[in-house]
Amino acid sequence: MSNYTSEIERRRTFAIISHPDAGKTTLTEKFLLYGGAIAQAGVVKGKKNSRAATSDWMEIEKQRGISVTSSVMQFQYDGFCINILDTPGHQDFSEDTYRTLMAADSAVMVIDAAKGVEAQTRKLFKVCAMRDIPIFTFINKMDRESRDPFELCQELEKELGIDTYAVNWPIGCGKEFQGVYDRQRRKIIHFTSNSNAKAATATEVELDDPALADLIGQARRDQLADEVELLDGASCEFDMERVRHGKLSPVFFGSALTNFGVEPFLEDFLRMTTAPLPRQANGVVVDSFDPDFSAFVFKIQANMNKAHRDRIAFMRIVSGRFDADKEVYHVQGGRKLRLSRPQQLMAAEREMIEEAYAGDIIGVFDPGIFSIGDTLCAPGKKFAFDPIPTFAPEHFKRVRSRDTMKRKQFLKGMEQIAQEGAIQIFKTPYSGMEEVIVGVVGTLQFDVLDYRLKNEYGVDLYAEGLPYQFLRWIEHDGEEPLRAEDLTLPNDAMLVEDYKGNQLLLFASQWSINWTAERNQQLTLLEFGGARLS
Repeated sequence: MSNYTSEIERRRTFAIISHPDAGKTTLTEKFLLYGGAIAQAGVVKGKKNSRAATSDWMEIEKQRGISVTSSVMQFQYDGFCINILDTPGHQDFSEDTYRTLMAADSAVMVIDAAKGVEAQTRKLFKVCAMRDIPIFTFINKMDRESRDPFELCQELEKELGIDTYAVNWPIGCGKEFQGVYDRQRRKIIHFTSNSNAKAATATEVELDDPALADLIGQARRDQLADEVELLDGASCEFDMERVRHGKLSPVFFGSALTNFGVEPFLEDFLRMTTAPLPRQANGVVVDSFDPDFSAFVFKIQANMNKAHRDRIAFMRIVSGRFDADKEVYHVQGGRKLRLSRPQQLMAAEREMIEEAYAGDIIGVFDPGIFSIGDTLCAPGKKFAFDPIPTFAPEHFKRVRSRDTMKRKQFLKGMEQIAQEGAIQIFKTPYSGMEEVIVGVVGTLQFDVLDYRLKNEYGVDLYAEGLPYQFLRWIEHDGEEPLRAEDLTLPNDAMLVEDYKGNQLLLFASQWSINWTAERNQQLTLLEFGGARLS
């Protein structure tokens, strides 16, 4: 096997998804501990501890103890090169998670053992299922009182419509959580807490070993034997092919906070996942092992380094090898270029690189030429990867700078944050940009916008709520842009343009959408921009 092939073979790129507070960021940090990427995990919500989670690099994330933007981390473990995409759990930032899932080859779904499947878990699962990617389930917080493990697995199957296979099985819960039973190796892994150290101390014992009763107690040993017998007789057969297509989810139990079960999960996960997956481009499959370089932009982030006022485009390498000194072709821009200051990331920490391979996530300096969904490929190739969906916002405000002297900073901040995909901005046709209409998927995004404009651009916002709840992209027969007088609109509808010049309509109700469609036959109203979700 060539060095080029072996480098791609050892790549694993996955996203971690969950409902808020299920322990996703804590699990991410424990992975980084095992890979030696960090020396000590941050306590995300510990009031007495000044450390914040490694993956939460934005100041507002550290203050609130939540992830509001996806972060990217790469580390080495047991011969594998691992790219983790840590996504926001809060539903108000789900659009960032949807885009990030487009760059992942598999997903780890973190479930709170006391709460089971929650609302945001269902939404994120649907996006994974749409992409046909493997989904691995880590049932977390077994160190607290939790629901019955059989009940949790049944709920996963019922709520998400996916079969499950318990790869390991918990021994007790809460203060009585003592370890897991590895079904494939038929061994007990008994854990002893080791605080914030790299790994919990583990002792392996056979199920029929007489010493097991001394270790966990006779009653617990008998209960475990009964549960294992029930599992072996009633559960699905393990089928790797069904796992690879997202039809069967391997389930693991553990506690990210205490490190119980985390390392066995990581090792099994790496063994079960595959090398980087191919992607569709213009109806053609682009294979990861194709020697020609190709990549797509799935995220843009401004001001990761506030001192430098920089802007980073995150790219998923789909095929081939990236070399820092070679030219690439920017398909949407229609020109060749050299990617400036290529780097690999550990949340906000960066390391300049000379090469990267299919499966890797790299960040490059963006002078303002890239957009989400852009394709880059080897010169001489001219294909575009399937577009990334744009979701219709549900909340709208009209905003302007309180200080008219800061108009330039206001416009720059609004445009840059919009280009990241964190918000969508609109204006009324044939008007200036003194005022901007902002659309977001969740209202917490308004708080982030207000915070970032003040802290990164020195702009205080004046915001006025608008009654609109729906947005539709417009397709029409004519070549010239529409004017409001060209349309028959109800009082609670408004014609706007986005910053790319696309025309859209805002509506206050579903009734208004139907009324407009009936009276403007020349229009086609689309719920999604870029690509349809189904």
